[in-house]
Amino acid sequence: MSLQVQGLCGAPSLSASTLEQFPHENILKERNTESKADQNQLVRSIDVLTEAISYDEFFKKYLIANKPCLLAPELAVNSWKARKEWVTEDGKPNFENLKLFFAKDKVSVPVADCKTEEYGSHCKQNMDLKDYLTYWEKYIDSGYPVDMQSLYLKDWHFTRDFQDYNAYITPEYFQSDWMNEYWDTRPDLKDDYRFVYMGAKGTWTPFHADVFRSYSWSANVCGRKKWLLYPPGEEECFTNRFGKLVFDVCSPELDDVTSFPKYRNLQRQYTIIQEAGQVIFVPSGWHHQVWNLEDTISINHNWLNACNVDICWGFIKQSLAEVKKEISDCKDMEGWEQQCQLILHASSGIDYPGFFNFMNTIARHRIEKCQQQNDIQKEISVQSSKVFHYYFDLQRVKEILQDMKQDADFKALGPEHLSYDLEELIAEITDTLSTKHTE
Repeated sequence: MSLQVQGLCGAPSLSASTLEQFPHENILKERNTESKADQNQLVRSIDVLTEAISYDEFFKKYLIANKPCLLAPELAVNSWKARKEWVTEDGKPNFENLKLFFAKDKVSVPVADCKTEEYGSHCKQNMDLKDYLTYWEKYIDSGYPVDMQSLYLKDWHFTRDFQDYNAYITPEYFQSDWMNEYWDTRPDLKDDYRFVYMGAKGTWTPFHADVFRSYSWSANVCGRKKWLLYPPGEEECFTNRFGKLVFDVCSPELDDVTSFPKYRNLQRQYTIIQEAGQVIFVPSGWHHQVWNLEDTISINHNWLNACNVDICWGFIKQSLAEVKKEISDCKDMEGWEQQCQLILHASSGIDYPGFFNFMNTIARHRIEKCQQQNDIQKEISVQSSKVFHYYFDLQRVKEILQDMKQDADFKALGPEHLSYDLEELIAEITDTLSTKHTE
């Protein structure tokens, strides 16, 4: 499997025959496909890829199907700089190198206390990286005592802080990454969705689904993790009678049928032990809970692309509906629609104008790439397999924009809140798509 450095418009090669198989209705059908053997099992396992498969095959079997899997260490992590420099010969975190490379100057990192709970998550604080690494060493040397805090370094924007270090290379299967492509073109936002996690044995992440209901991938540089994964819809079994999601799926409170009346309806659970060097692909909208079984360092990305953008857009629409319901008693106030968008942005990290700008940016990049590829094609009479991925992306963006056009809440915003004219953008995409397979 070839690995490439993720860049703007990162798009692996995708064959024309694969592209033609997946209009919107076929994508929905593939997501709902489940083997008869799986249908009667509560606890299930996932595929482990020990040999490279083509991007086309991964695209169809995992991205489109929205199905989890594991990649063996030799398919990605074993070649990473992080694997060689952050890990000792016996597979433990290399504290000496971590301090030498990254903690000589003050670096603030986000840390969660896994023995606390606040508003459905662990209490968080910022620490100096050197102080955190010193704490972690002491915690190990003391035998992980119950009377010490259990601190977990999470969501550290490592690549943003150390841009020239090149700790890893994004595996080819995950390189079509619209989220980081977009945020990389917005230096004013100073954000991305590339993270490093570092935690002692016993640290954990509560039950949740990822931001925007995006995909995620997580690679164990060292250490082992236990994952419990639940396909979309199963999370309803973990809500109490007030609709609140449980904090810990292992909590005995779930056995209280009065408080959690749906828990006994649970049908599908995937239990995964992720070994050192393995990469897990977590599909879009799958809730999960994760424990570090050993002292662990992982590299994680949140990402979305043409295969799951409709899930993310659906989540944003659902989130807005929940906001509107929550403050429905204020509906007669002036600027209510805009106020709902402000609350949506605060709670979900994005609003309708922001998501439209996101779609516009991705569309612009793809239109430019298609034009470049078509200019090359005219000279060599061969259409690049990458251009098929660009066309697929544009078709999916167009479908989202057409849905936006019909959405009552989107219409209520008015064109003054958008970065570009919606109708013009759809027309430009349509014109570009008309050049597909021409010579």
